[in-house]
Amino acid sequence: MSEYLKRKIDKYLFDWKTNPNHKPLIIKGARQVGKTKSIENFAKRNYESIVEINFAEDPVYKQIVENGYSAEAVIKNISRINPGARFIKGKTLIFFDEIQEFPDIATSLKFFSLDGNYDVICSGSLLGIHYKEISSISVGYKTEIEMRSLDFEEFLWALGYDDSVKEDILSHMRSFTPFSPEVLKIYNDLFLDYCIIGGMPDVVKDFISNKTFENTLEMQRQIVIGYEADIRKYAVGLDKARITNVFRSVPFQLGKENKKFQISKVRSGAKFADYRGSFEWLEDAGIVNVSRALQTPNLPLKGNVIENCCILYYADNGLLLSQLDDEAQMDFRQNKNLYVYKGGLFESIIGEALVKSGYDL
Repeated sequence: MSEYLKRKIDKYLFDWKTNPNHKPLIIKGARQVGKTKSIENFAKRNYESIVEINFAEDPVYKQIVENGYSAEAVIKNISRINPGARFIKGKTLIFFDEIQEFPDIATSLKFFSLDGNYDVICSGSLLGIHYKEISSISVGYKTEIEMRSLDFEEFLWALGYDDSVKEDILSHMRSFTPFSPEVLKIYNDLFLDYCIIGGMPDVVKDFISNKTFENTLEMQRQIVIGYEADIRKYAVGLDKARITNVFRSVPFQLGKENKKFQISKVRSGAKFADYRGSFEWLEDAGIVNVSRALQTPNLPLKGNVIENCCILYYADNGLLLSQLDDEAQMDFRQNKNLYVYKGGLFESIIGEALVKSGYDL
């Protein structure tokens, strides 16, 4: 097993477990942002027994609710399929992975919450068309959190830097104290490396292992291809083509002077109303960030949103960069020029940082 990358969710999981009133947890997020690895790392450190079920790899486990949703019935059926599974009260984590393949399992969370003898974590990609259905099941008996790719602080951890670097940067910012040119160059280079690599864990690991960008572009492109495959798998009817076309159009639209997302650039004569669901689908999937225009910058901001005026960014800047035309990509990788592509990359990076810090755009 490759070395685990420390993530901010590690502390969240520990705090969740130590809260005596914790409920079953659902960790949402796009594919390949590190959900499964983080849960498995947490489980190995904190539980005597781990029962892991992946509904995509082992669809036979979809039978576990055939006798009802009570904790007792579900555990009995898991044991029937896997006699080696150990259920030790107070010391067992049940991990349901890829729950978008079997949203029905969410109904059992209420009963596991009431039972209280076993910890339960569910993980699933938001690329499932049933996610809103999952979210509405067992309301009040579960906790939800969204996980994204690595932010810049997590990227620094992956490179071996500790929190003193973050504190050093922050203290200089707060006191308006300039760095020496030598130190500034180090931090600048680190940040621009992050802008190129992005935060997808496998891409970051490859960069650290090889100390070059050699494989990263192909890895990023494969992740994007995987996202498009998921659109074809989970979206329904005409939405498949619309969602795919919107997703593919994002890099091109960010290269325009006016970065407002124009439906007419996706398909001639198309209307915004026909594509509204495509934006929401991609945003719910965690693979784009949507920045909405305001009529006026007054609070509450959400009350001033202009519905048909927005800009779309990829949720991970490394993935965005991998989809740019070769000239723009070459310029950025060689010269690390954030203003290439008419400043679209700069906006994307800032938007990504805000979203990962919990802000709406």
